Amino acid sequence: MRVLMVCLGNICRSPMAEGILRDLAATRGIELSVDSAGTYAGHQGEAPDLRAQDEMKKRGHSIQRIRSRPMRPADFDAFDRIFVMDKSNYRDVLSMASDPAMEKKVGLFLNQAWPEKDLEVPDPYFGGQHGFERVYTLLERAAEAFLDSIDEQR
Repeated sequence: MRVLMVCLGNICRSPMAEGILRDLAATRGIELSVDSAGTYAGHQGEAPDLRAQDEMKKRGHSIQRIRSRPMRPADFDAFDRIFVMDKSNYRDVLSMASDPAMEKKVGLFLNQAWPEKDLEVPDPYFGGQHGFERVYTLLERAAEAFLDSIDEQR
């Protein structure tokens, strides 16, 4: 299975989600290919925010090699699931979908842990380190729930 994580700039939430999901899947022995992208291309080629890297490192994950890239329409063919961090990302990603089958691949990531609540991962960019800690906790819970659903299907 191939999973794409999407936020606005692909320097905070989605690279954190990529790293968490990738590492947790490996720990569980689940074959999963994970990537991340942004709906805004202004950070293309940049490494994740240093605060995101610090929080991930503190929790035993490395995301320093990830580089921001924009979401592309071709990603709908390349990925089985596309998880977005907030409703704005959701609208932006859906606007790139070519048909209803592609739209069905897209969902809010936190719905994995809190089904149908349509909760958003807050953007920690303009806050302090505490925001990155909170984001990590939310993303980890959603990743665990998603992996639990995969385990149940096996």
